[in-house]
Amino acid sequence: MAKLRVGLLFGGCSGEHEVSISSARAIAKALSSDQNANHYELLPVYIQKDGVWQSGDVAVHVLESGKALQITGSNPQYLPTPTADSPSSSASSEILPSAASASKLSRVGENISWSEVDVWFPILHGPNGEDGTIQGLLKLMQVPFVGSGVLGSALGMDKIAMKMAFTQAGLPQVNYMAVNRSQIWSNPCVFPKLCDQIEETLGYPCFVKPANLGSSVGIAKVRSRPELEAALDNAASYDRRIIVEAGVVAREVECAVLGNDQPKASVVGEITYKSDFYDYETKYTEGQADLLIPASLPDTVATKIQEMALQAFAAVDAAGLARVDFFYIEETGEVLINEINTMPGFTATSMYPQLWGATGIPFPELVNQLIQLAMERQSS
Repeated sequence: MAKLRVGLLFGGCSGEHEVSISSARAIAKALSSDQNANHYELLPVYIQKDGVWQSGDVAVHVLESGKALQITGSNPQYLPTPTADSPSSSASSEILPSAASASKLSRVGENISWSEVDVWFPILHGPNGEDGTIQGLLKLMQVPFVGSGVLGSALGMDKIAMKMAFTQAGLPQVNYMAVNRSQIWSNPCVFPKLCDQIEETLGYPCFVKPANLGSSVGIAKVRSRPELEAALDNAASYDRRIIVEAGVVAREVECAVLGNDQPKASVVGEITYKSDFYDYETKYTEGQADLLIPASLPDTVATKIQEMALQAFAAVDAAGLARVDFFYIEETGEVLINEINTMPGFTATSMYPQLWGATGIPFPELVNQLIQLAMERQSS
């Protein structure tokens, strides 16, 4: 039986470019595992930060090095290829096979035609990758792809639209306000009134977030008017749409979802950390946060979170995979939905694959199931 050719699409034009590379390295390793090597043929495609698509040696180089290409003018600048003495050499050898064993990934290193790809795995995080843009392109190509379609991806990316969908589905949430960049930058008379309204409606502490970024990029926790003004200005530099949410004292718990029309939920995990909140550095720096899987929760609460995760998955019309984040207020037993991530990270420290590992689906099998779900959705 011929191998299924998987186009691993990674990198992208967003602030989560490096996270995407880390996720792609883990997926490439899973595709070259003993379980999957005889079934899949890896065709890596790297999107530079300037939007140029690269396959062949360029894509392989980025996967092996784990580092983005540095763009100077119109030319990518290659970083040194890892050697036996370099710190990253042992890590890269775990991701892609050596030239002597390249039969496992027989097409790696060759430039490819897009028509050769049987199924795409767009492991792109953030805008221009997770927000429906690349999904629309792949849909036009009429080739199966892993993850949600245009609608699910767009709703899952835009926190304001997402919360509106959750409200329609009857899912409880923290209080929030939607803000436009024009309210912050365009009229100096409007800005103080906006801050007054936020203070009256939400109070302190509150969180200011760009509506269309992930991995906690551009997010700030604020406790005073000066901090609020600075946070709004900073968030407006990232996105035209900004959301401000009331702060709550709660445990942060997450649940992974896998499937299409009949999805299933994983065990529930909890994130604990010593920093003020779960920011970008805490998320992607080893040792900065602890993932407790499964979370120590009453069975009734865990079941409720799993049910709400499936409701959220349906509310945004997600497909394939998603990670759904919640606040659990222990004093009252209340569970509030925070957000859904339709293309969660697949790095070594990412919650999504660890949740499924604890549920009984190891990483290589998880990648296999996601590809099969993509094929299933295309044929349905």
